[in-house]
Amino acid sequence: MRLYFGGLLFVLIAFSTVSVGEPANSISSGAPTAADGRFTNSAGDIGHGSLAVRLPFMLRRFGTYFRDGGGRPNRIANDGVFLRENAGHGIPTVTWIGHASLLVQMEQVSFLTDPTWSNRPSPVPLIGPSRFVAPGLAMDDLPPIDFVLISHNHYDHLDLPTLRSLAERNPATVFYVPLGNGALLQQQGIANVEELDWGETHAYKGVTIHCLPAQHWSKRSLTDDRKALWSSWAVIGAKQRFYFAGDTGYFDGFTMIGEALGPFDLVAVPIGAYEPRAMMRGSHMNPEEALRAAIDLRASIAVAIHFGTFDLSDEPLAEPPQRFNEAAKNSELGSDAAWILDIGETRAF
Repeated sequence: MRLYFGGLLFVLIAFSTVSVGEPANSISSGAPTAADGRFTNSAGDIGHGSLAVRLPFMLRRFGTYFRDGGGRPNRIANDGVFLRENAGHGIPTVTWIGHASLLVQMEQVSFLTDPTWSNRPSPVPLIGPSRFVAPGLAMDDLPPIDFVLISHNHYDHLDLPTLRSLAERNPATVFYVPLGNGALLQQQGIANVEELDWGETHAYKGVTIHCLPAQHWSKRSLTDDRKALWSSWAVIGAKQRFYFAGDTGYFDGFTMIGEALGPFDLVAVPIGAYEPRAMMRGSHMNPEEALRAAIDLRASIAVAIHFGTFDLSDEPLAEPPQRFNEAAKNSELGSDAAWILDIGETRAF
């Protein structure tokens, strides 16, 4: 029963009903808030369907403890030697660590997105969705990390054990978080934290970091719904432009971001956790929507994330990359520019 309770608590926290307020007018106007001060979305209500949809989904989550991970992504060996040598030398690269975790090198900086090295990111220790593929790079093999981008506070994206380890490894690492998330990190002894609202920016060693809208929500306990903000991020340099969508449903903000800050050399878009659609549509893109988002963002290359590492929803593990590739074939982006990486794979962009 302890195993089932832990899994159910993770799902209850991750998929509670969301309410929203009035839309924001642009990417620079700041995140909207409701009358109670909690953050809201800019694209209307993204509730997660009826109880008749949510309850069976939650019960089906118990079955993930007995799955063998068939269809999970491949993992290739990466000792990090090239990445450590490349730190500060400027060859733009992306490495998939797994889930929404990427190591990006560009403009002489190295940074991570939503880094998660834990086996079970969950509110209950040792219980929750277990990763099917080990991280693509050992933490000790990373190059020096200049900064970390956090999209929101769900346990599979804001993994405190990982963040503590990164801060201990290099106290100079800066942790960028959306509004309301800084105290959580500081309580863990992570002092080098910058909180940003939608539309705010921060300069770091020749690049500009932009906190941008996303269509999602936040929650780490049963009572803190939307008290902390969620976001996407862009890192803009003199030569390269990178965008990290974090975790989001499809919305018209992608077009606004593309017009304001694009074209992007590389965008990272989430393609998994989309079934059942009646529950997930507002907060998670399916592969076709992710491709559309990349096009809206004016991307030269789109790299797929947020699939295959953890079993978080109803679609088979192998389905998201297959659909993403199929959608790209006849799109203006094209198959060659729609990247599905192996975990641990590094590519130059």
